[in-house]
Amino acid sequence: MKKITIGLLMLCSTLVFSQEDALVFFADKENVADALANPLTILTQDALDRKQLHGTPIDERDVPVTPSYVSEIKDQPGITVYAKSKWMNSVYVRGSQANIENLVNLSFVEEIEFLNDNLNFSPPISGTRDKFEIENNSQRVVYDYGLAANQVEMISADYLHEQDFTGAGIVVAVLDSGFPNVTSIPGFSDMINEGRLLGTYDFVLKQETLDNTSSHGTRVLSDMAAIDEGQLVGTAPGASYYLYRTEDTNSENPVEEAYWVEALERADSLGVYVTNTSLGYQDFDDASYDHDYSDLDGQTTIAARGANHAFDKGMLLVTSAGNDGNGFGFVATPADAPGVLTVGAVDGSENYASFSSYGPTSDGRIKPDVMAQGENAAVIGQFGDVFFNNGTSFASPIMAGAVASLWQARPQTTNAELMQIVREASSMFENPSNTMGYGIPNFEEALMMLQQLDTDEFLLENEFGVYPNPVQEYLTVSFPRNITSAELTLMNVLGERVLKTKVSNTNNRVEVSKLTSGVYIAAITSEGKTNSFKIIKK
Repeated sequence: MKKITIGLLMLCSTLVFSQEDALVFFADKENVADALANPLTILTQDALDRKQLHGTPIDERDVPVTPSYVSEIKDQPGITVYAKSKWMNSVYVRGSQANIENLVNLSFVEEIEFLNDNLNFSPPISGTRDKFEIENNSQRVVYDYGLAANQVEMISADYLHEQDFTGAGIVVAVLDSGFPNVTSIPGFSDMINEGRLLGTYDFVLKQETLDNTSSHGTRVLSDMAAIDEGQLVGTAPGASYYLYRTEDTNSENPVEEAYWVEALERADSLGVYVTNTSLGYQDFDDASYDHDYSDLDGQTTIAARGANHAFDKGMLLVTSAGNDGNGFGFVATPADAPGVLTVGAVDGSENYASFSSYGPTSDGRIKPDVMAQGENAAVIGQFGDVFFNNGTSFASPIMAGAVASLWQARPQTTNAELMQIVREASSMFENPSNTMGYGIPNFEEALMMLQQLDTDEFLLENEFGVYPNPVQEYLTVSFPRNITSAELTLMNVLGERVLKTKVSNTNNRVEVSKLTSGVYIAAITSEGKTNSFKIIKK
């Protein structure tokens, strides 16, 4: 049975012809088996290489939406298609409520989800909030050498650069509101001249050029990609970049979330590792589309759903928490998604910036995840000038660039492993808060943790191991590759043997519950090789 999710059912005939927005979900896709059997028809080789490196599955979600379905939707009376999503197998449409409801009669339409649920309708008090209000309040001054030093050194991204990890070989997609003059600003000349600007696309106007758009994205990009000697160097000056416009600054409508998901899908198909999103969505021009707090559970909004698909596909999404700390308060979407590394803002002294949106999400998770400098952050503007801006919009790219540089050190690391390392390397990991999340990361510490993964993997492959330690009842022996049996001996501190037994890779548990509490030496011998461990018996 087909399901229709309709957020607003009105009896007033005068509203029947008003314009509504909705997601239209399709029942299936064509040629799925052929596409999966020949993945180069739907993904680039770079995308296949990244997915193979990380063990990311290629599945039906990677297959494009059936073009004939999209065409037939476009041909329906009064319907305009604005975006499509292969991950969700859907299109984003606008039309009258009646015309949208009629789409369910098409054989390939499975579900319709209106964006206007009107469950907690409350008209805006003073119009739609300008999400870039804080960022656009700029303090223009003349800067000396090391302008960006504080924001880079605060998270020890400079240590990564000293180790020659600048993001080289890592592809980053920046999803924003526009990137005017990027190809002519001197601070981006290294990226341009070295061919590391891989492509651009405007998902709002459906064109390659990004001219005559908001300068917000240019400033955001500078905190990652710029090299302006003596003025500002970003946190991933060696990475390669795709620039995508998904934000329409002329209006605020949930279609922008659909554009954003489209951009993620393109990024994934091109082999992107890291994305930066300095955008967030909570209130709209039409207040009936607003996301209330209960929607911000990381699973409900279009953006959150798309983010979780992107994370599942192997990308690491870095996203600003938002600038609503003194207003709505909580992080907007997609910052609420569990598949996103959400970044809040601190000032130059590492104190919480009051405008930074906070958590928890409505389902109780810690957000933001981490913090970076977003108050008086150095940026390059659309005319090449360097100045200070405020906003989590700049904390996010500072973090995203550091993540890209870190990933260069060990590209086989999965996105989930890398995200967790960044959290664990943060100043408040043991005691997170709703305003600061897990705190400010130290990327020198994160690099050491990342490199330890190689050591751990080597030991697992080539050495014996024992766990848990301390032990109470059973001691388990882990075997290196190609060894199937060994002898385990336990000695007490007096050098007396208290236990000797055979173990194998299929029978590797040894009961020690009857031993007295204390310290023991475990010796595991096989093929003339012995590994010794100090064991604590509880």
